[in-house]
Amino acid sequence: MIRRVPGARAALPGADHSTDSYLPQHGNGGYQVLHYDLDLDYRVVSNRLAGRATVTAVAGQALSRFTLDLGRFRVQDVRVDGRPAKYAHRPDKLQIRPERPIFAGETFRVDIRYGGKPVPISGRWGDVGWDELTDGVIVASQPNGAPSWFPCNDRPGEKAAFRVAVTTSSPYAVLVTGDLVSRRRGAGSTTWVYERREPTAPYLMSVQIGRYELVDLTAGGVVQRAAIPRALRAAFAHDFGRHGEIMEVLQRLFGPYPFNDYVVVVADDILDDPIEAQGMAVFGRNHVDGRRTHERLVVHELAHQWFGNSLTVADWRHIWLNEGFATYAEWLWSGVCGDLPTDTMAARWYARVAARPADVVVANPGADRMFDPLVYKRGALTLHALRKRVGDESFFALLRSWVAEHRHATVTTEQFRAHAQRFAKEPLNGLFAAWLDRPALPPLPR
Repeated sequence: MIRRVPGARAALPGADHSTDSYLPQHGNGGYQVLHYDLDLDYRVVSNRLAGRATVTAVAGQALSRFTLDLGRFRVQDVRVDGRPAKYAHRPDKLQIRPERPIFAGETFRVDIRYGGKPVPISGRWGDVGWDELTDGVIVASQPNGAPSWFPCNDRPGEKAAFRVAVTTSSPYAVLVTGDLVSRRRGAGSTTWVYERREPTAPYLMSVQIGRYELVDLTAGGVVQRAAIPRALRAAFAHDFGRHGEIMEVLQRLFGPYPFNDYVVVVADDILDDPIEAQGMAVFGRNHVDGRRTHERLVVHELAHQWFGNSLTVADWRHIWLNEGFATYAEWLWSGVCGDLPTDTMAARWYARVAARPADVVVANPGADRMFDPLVYKRGALTLHALRKRVGDESFFALLRSWVAEHRHATVTTEQFRAHAQRFAKEPLNGLFAAWLDRPALPPLPR
């Protein structure tokens, strides 16, 4: 129940607006979500989803109204702390006016029943979110696809805990980002229940549904599992055969793996790029060829569990903290596994970056360029330049402490600059300004 506070303020203007400059239509102000509880019934053949969502949140200010992000569903009922609430739903935004105001500091619960045919959200990055495969479902929500399947406060810095139950036809396996806590088989359908206790951004929650075989990636250490099409089993065994070693190397470089387990899903469809999710990565069948052609992507997606998932950007301006770090992990693995040394990788990519127009500011690339390859490669080159400046011992110490001190939290570029300075004997302002704040490409340090 809402605890009434005498004399509490009226709702402040703008309480339902996002502060995200890149995605101003996504995210909502005025409250912080603590927990999402989702019960989903999905019919694969007809692509019908019936959902019940319970969103528990705490008000950051007095609220007479608030909003949640939700895609093109039919909303059937909304209640706030068990009381019917007035609501209006236009595409991608659910406006809610509770029967009584919510006061600053109060914890409240929103129950929403909704249903329909889930479709991905279209935009400048293509279609993202819940999408049909040839035979199943893939959810790839970065950066703004989470509302395609559940009501949420869709900002990367709005991390919360989750419980997700999915009921679907029994021949299909269901993989959700989180720990599997139960699986109940009924008459022709099975309910899979997962919990994600660690704070998680909505875009990092994922559901994968398909006719998958479940296999172990490695024995011992961090639990690493995979869900794959049966026809790809032999090629997958070779392509992911070094996954346990990759996990050990990244833990040595970055610190302990931040979650209970790691799940790799290979969809039985062609995907342009792999997909990161919390404790999960999703690849297309085209990424499995039996020749380890795409092993760098395997490393990249695993590195995101530290950089992007445990440490999540506070807003999308700081995307290089995800992609630059994961790209540099590829170069580090190359040096460890006996391929090209990391210095050689950096020099090769520096030459490629130098051949392109210098027209991206890495620390704030803008919404149109946030996934530009320059953000990835120059972000990695920034880390290489930092490593050359402070030395290997200090560099890897600062990475491990960066991960440890911000575990399951949100981070910004300013925080990383300040953190790195603690491990340097000389000011780093010039280095970071040259690599992150200016489009011109600085010289590659030797």
